[in-house]
Amino acid sequence: MTEPTVLLPTPRVPRPGAVLEDRPVAGTKRVVLAAPRGYCAGVDRAVVAVDKALEHYGAPVYVRKQIVHNKHVVSELEARGAIFVDEVDEVPPGSHLVFSAHGVSPMVKEAAAERDLETIDATCPLVTKVHREAARFSKQGRDIFLIGHDGHEEVEGTAGHGGDRVTIVNSPEEAETVEVRDPDNVVWLSQTTLSVDETMETVNRLRTRFPNLQDPPSDDICYATTNRQAAIKRIAARADLVIVVGSANSSNSVRLVEVALQYGAGAAHRIDYPEEIRQEWLDGVETVGVTSGASVPEVLVQEALAALATAGYRDVEEVETAVEDLMFSLPKELRQAMPGDERGRGGRQR
Repeated sequence: MTEPTVLLPTPRVPRPGAVLEDRPVAGTKRVVLAAPRGYCAGVDRAVVAVDKALEHYGAPVYVRKQIVHNKHVVSELEARGAIFVDEVDEVPPGSHLVFSAHGVSPMVKEAAAERDLETIDATCPLVTKVHREAARFSKQGRDIFLIGHDGHEEVEGTAGHGGDRVTIVNSPEEAETVEVRDPDNVVWLSQTTLSVDETMETVNRLRTRFPNLQDPPSDDICYATTNRQAAIKRIAARADLVIVVGSANSSNSVRLVEVALQYGAGAAHRIDYPEEIRQEWLDGVETVGVTSGASVPEVLVQEALAALATAGYRDVEEVETAVEDLMFSLPKELRQAMPGDERGRGGRQR
C-alpha cells in the first residue's frame, strides 16, 4: 500500500551554517522519513532520570560516562549542571552519581559504594535483562559468547556480570576463530544495539562450529534497534541518499548507515547537526531518506528536515513500519526519593 504524502508545516530555522543551495534536479525533490526513529524508552528514561535528579537534588549531579551516546543531549544536560566523568573515583565522596543507560559492571557499583556515593541506576531495563542472563549462565557454569563491540560501555558492563565465562565476539569473522573451555555447554548473548542481520550471521557461524550452542531465552537486540533497522530497510532502496542523525559513538546510529547501504541506498551519511550536510551529497539527488538513532531527540531531525527544505526538499513522506508505545518507570532511587507529584512531571522528553 502506498503511504500518504505529508507536507510539513513551515520548518524550524536551521542552526547557523546549515545553508544549502536550492539546485534543480530532474523530477521532484522529496524526503522519505523513517518511522519509528529517535528516542527509545530506555534512552527517554535515562535522560529524564538526570533531568529529575537535577530538579530534585540540584546541581551538580554526576553521570558516569555519557548518559546516552548523543552530543546534543550531553551538552544540554551539562548546561543544566550535570557533570560527566569517566570513572567513579572522579566523583567527590557523598555525591549523587547516575549510571548511564548502557549499564555498569558489579565492580563499578562496588567502587561507588566504597566512595559513599548516592547512586541512581539509569541502566536500560533491556540491558539489565542481559546482565541477569550473563550472571545466571555464569553461575550455572556455562561459557558465554557475548556478541558485541569490545570496549563499548554496554559490553563492558555485561561482561562484568558474566565474569571469566565471557568471550567477546566482535564480528562474524571472529566467530571462525574463538574458543571456549566447554564447547558443549555454551550460550550466546548480544549487545542490544547491533545490526540484526550481522548478529544472526555471527550466531550461524558460531553454531556451525559449536552445534550445541544455546540461544538466550529471548532476543537481546532491543525492540527499538530492530524497529529502526526495519524502517531504514523499507526506505533505503527508494533513496538516492540516506541521512542518519546520530553521534559517532552511537552504535545503533552507525549500524543504520551500514544497513541503509546494504539495502540499496545510493549513499548514506551520519550527522550530529544539520550544518554537517554537505552540498555535494545532494548534487543530482532526487530522494533523501532520513532517520535517527535511538538516542537522538526529535528536534535534531526536524532541524535536518528544515535544512533540507532550504535546498528544495520540502515534500516529506513518512513511512511507518511499527508503532512504539513502551515506557519505563523512573529508576527506583528517584521514585523513592521524590514525592508523587514530582515523579509525574515532565513526561516524555522528545
